[in-house]
Amino acid sequence: MRGLMLAFSFHFSAAARGDSWFAADKAKHFFASAFVESTSFSLLRAAGTSRHAGLIGAAAAASAVGVGKELADIRFGGDPSVKDLAWDGAGIATMNLLLRHTQP
Repeated sequence: MRGLMLAFSFHFSAAARGDSWFAADKAKHFFASAFVESTSFSLLRAAGTSRHAGLIGAAAAASAVGVGKELADIRFGGDPSVKDLAWDGAGIATMNLLLRHTQP
């Protein structure tokens, strides 16, 4: 039930402010998520984790930051958006793909 309420709050808040799929805010979400994942991966690898564990941990960290930001928007009067989360996911997926093809 909480998940359904969260989805509705995302939808109606975004609809009320005219949330566009291609606003400047979406590019910020994409690149911020990619940056968090890249930085997290580097820190995890420097700490001695395997590449696989580093990729999973970095994706989890970037996801937590993105979801946390949207939850903070709900709690503190911001503008939560499923579209923001989608762009976060796109940044995470893109950086994960790039990191998978770097030299070990």
